[in-house]
Amino acid sequence: MITPQKSIEYDQYEFKKWKHVSAETIVEAPVSLTVNGQVWISFMCTPVNLEALALGFLYNEGVIESMDEVADARVCEHGDNVDVWLHHDAVQPTSWRRTSGCTGGVTAVDLLAKPNVSFVKNSPILSPDAISTLVEGLFESQLLYKETGGVHTSALSDGQKILFSAEDIGRHNTLDKIAGLCLMGNSFPETRLLITTGRVSSEMLQKAARLNAPILISRTSPSSLSIEMAERYGITLIGYARKHRFNVYSNQQRIAV
Repeated sequence: MITPQKSIEYDQYEFKKWKHVSAETIVEAPVSLTVNGQVWISFMCTPVNLEALALGFLYNEGVIESMDEVADARVCEHGDNVDVWLHHDAVQPTSWRRTSGCTGGVTAVDLLAKPNVSFVKNSPILSPDAISTLVEGLFESQLLYKETGGVHTSALSDGQKILFSAEDIGRHNTLDKIAGLCLMGNSFPETRLLITTGRVSSEMLQKAARLNAPILISRTSPSSLSIEMAERYGITLIGYARKHRFNVYSNQQRIAV
């Protein structure tokens, strides 16, 4: 079984001195997704929560809607493949579109098409202090990052507390894992807010919309296309979120003044 971190040694130069260091680094590994006996794609990912990654990816791609459609999902004994069997046929996309996701994200979804979701224009309402609290909660959930660094984290909140969090070397994988954890736990909260350490590009915005999250908060920047999509979808997009400051790029009406 592949582990999410690996012991390494390196030489460090600091203040005109060298020292030999033993440490942990994050693992990046190829893991294939097999659906009904056919290999669909290979993820470049951190090998933890792999069932959630596979099921969440299928959910975010619109292949499944609930666990009722899943007959079985399991990681093979070597940890390099997730085998998913569905109760129905699933047509493998003939072409995958390379996204801007780190470690090479792919999707068959038309990112320019509006998803089949609708958001109440001014609900939920968050205070600036609540946003700061959610960002702090995201940091507290970063278990792998504290040990290795070099990994993204995303979390799902109901506006009060962190419900699910996921870590991966690919920021897009974290939102697939979040979707998978919700599916596997049969727990999609009525209010869904997403917080992430990753840059918000178009595929991140698409996955947030698919998760029916009207607010997406990032520690870093959005892309121009993600801002346009957030406006079109009705999502409040927040970037560069810190303890006492943040930028609102779309649908500010959900932030209390």
